[in-house]
Amino acid sequence: MNKLISIMDRALSIFCISLSSFLVVCVVWQVFSRYVLNAPSTMTDEVARFLFIWVALMGAAYTLGQKRHLAIDLLDFKLEQKPRMRCKLHMLINVISFSFASVILSYGGGRLMLKTLSTGQVSPALGIEMGLVYAAIPLSGIFMILYLINDFKLNLAQLKTLPNSL
Repeated sequence: MNKLISIMDRALSIFCISLSSFLVVCVVWQVFSRYVLNAPSTMTDEVARFLFIWVALMGAAYTLGQKRHLAIDLLDFKLEQKPRMRCKLHMLINVISFSFASVILSYGGGRLMLKTLSTGQVSPALGIEMGLVYAAIPLSGIFMILYLINDFKLNLAQLKTLPNSL
């Protein structure tokens, strides 16, 4: 599992950096073409919007895997002197996050993607299938699920090593 996680880390980081770079290029080109050339590009706005969706969702999955996501850690700090309770809190958070990633992102996002693909909806400027744009939702959910399973296993192993008196 550790090998899979390290491959995901590397792939997602490279993917997000590449998409972010391309996003910046699109936005700069849009501004340049609009204000300098007085001929705005018709498709860079849509490309930038779709890239932003993918960067946000893939970045969220990567951030979750790096444990750098936004969190309210007041309870976590309160449990600093109680490692068993803290470990159980992390496991509870993993279960709740797993439920969200499974039901909302993977299942719901997958259904949205498939429904959109079946209707044949295409984007106005680029003409690409919108289902491909929406594929970022279930894909990010799958990445999150894999990260959460790994984190849960690590927390469970840590919990087993802690003495019961703490």
